[in-house]
Amino acid sequence: MVISMTGFGRSRIVSASFSVNVEVKTVNHRFSEINVRMPRQLVKIEDKIKKKVNEHLRRGRAEVFIMIEGEATVTRKVHVDWKLLEEYYLFINQARDKFNIEGKVTLQELLTRNEFIHIEELDAGNEELENLVLKATEEAVLQCKQMRVAEGEELRKDLDNSLLQLDAHIEELKDHAPSVVTAYKERLMKKIEELIQGQFDESRVLIEVAIFADKMDINEELTRLKSHVQQFTQTLNDQETIGRKLDFLVQEMNREANTIGSKANDSTITKKVVDIKSLLEKLKEQVQNIE
Repeated sequence: MVISMTGFGRSRIVSASFSVNVEVKTVNHRFSEINVRMPRQLVKIEDKIKKKVNEHLRRGRAEVFIMIEGEATVTRKVHVDWKLLEEYYLFINQARDKFNIEGKVTLQELLTRNEFIHIEELDAGNEELENLVLKATEEAVLQCKQMRVAEGEELRKDLDNSLLQLDAHIEELKDHAPSVVTAYKERLMKKIEELIQGQFDESRVLIEVAIFADKMDINEELTRLKSHVQQFTQTLNDQETIGRKLDFLVQEMNREANTIGSKANDSTITKKVVDIKSLLEKLKEQVQNIE
């Protein structure tokens, strides 16, 4: 089944206590890569979030954005390093007495020192919030997948059209290839006749033609190329991830097209090879976006 790797999904779930917004954006990638951007208090369920995404998106790079609004999801606590604070206070007073410095140490001065006082955030461990996040994530992922499937259907139509054109070019090459050898034989015999005025060994000419025909034989390459086209078409109907397999088949088709081009000693074959390689380049670009 053709599924695109490009998609977007959004979900918003509101409860009495929280509002959870999740966005999922996916783009092309050789493998499966999931990046989650979320509030720090949700880090402990990051693996669950990634697993939820992987259940529906098997290939591509996914960016997951999670935003939370509502009641405090963390507990804040003032942490004071009393020992260090006391040492600092005593040091200031001793320095003032030693150097006869006027002035007093104020509470405001002590409160601005991050070394002594800072606010710690403790995870509230809110099960309701975690369930909401997982539910919103799944909804956003399913919406993203729906978009990927819809785009995949359009890709499939384009792929089918390119494959039909490719198959037509292959059949035309099969029909045209024998005439290249016949035309070479006629040109060779005509040239020899002109040189030696009709006195020549026809068997030598036939040997020369046979050698040329062997060098020019592209039937094997055409057979393999057609086989790859058929495998490509069959793979489009597979239910598993097919992108990498299709990419491999396009590479193999390119290999056969290059071999045909290197053997070509005919303008028609050369033109057909250019047409085939143009279609294969288009297939390659399309395959890069298939899951």
